[in-house]
Amino acid sequence: MIIKKLTIGAFASNNYLVICEDTKDAVLIDAGGDYKSTIQQIKDSKAGLKYIFYTHAHLDHISGDRELKKNLQLKTFLHKDDQFLVEMFKEQLKMFAMPELDEPIIDENINHGQKLDVGNLKFEVIHTPGHSPGSVCYLVEDALFSGDTLFADSVGRTDLPGGSYEQLEDSILNRLFTLDENIKVYPGHGSSTSIGYEKQNNPFFGLNSRI
Repeated sequence: MIIKKLTIGAFASNNYLVICEDTKDAVLIDAGGDYKSTIQQIKDSKAGLKYIFYTHAHLDHISGDRELKKNLQLKTFLHKDDQFLVEMFKEQLKMFAMPELDEPIIDENINHGQKLDVGNLKFEVIHTPGHSPGSVCYLVEDALFSGDTLFADSVGRTDLPGGSYEQLEDSILNRLFTLDENIKVYPGHGSSTSIGYEKQNNPFFGLNSRI
């Protein structure tokens, strides 16, 4: 498995190009915009991009959808509980004074526990509501793509439409902190971390925060 990190857009969102080494099939975890640099990374990696897996539907993670789909034959996946945010896409843009864009098109809704194949890689969908109702993480081998649910030394905000601190706490404690501690975490913003480190040291829900 090859992981390429792309930090792009006005909100410095992390998008991840994940490539199966055996088949060169690839998936983009989130599409925050900047079509040209994303395409260049795909070309440089000699990868065949097949899918976009969305961690959630806030504008900084889905703004690149239409441009990519217009130029590549892609299938997009999102949890159904965030579909309302897709429908609010233009309102989201106005809220942050961003230029107008066409609403993304979602091809398929995903569910907790679902397995998604990319070449020989198998991604498991982990529904982690809190930052948004349909936030998910994707687990593949020893890597977790956590979107805006879990960050290095932080967690996702819950003051946007549909956010819930109580749900976020439950998602992190009962769905993420129960995973193997050696799993590396690739968040939607900032640097990577690990389940073990966050389980112990995260200032919001880590063990040290509760002593």
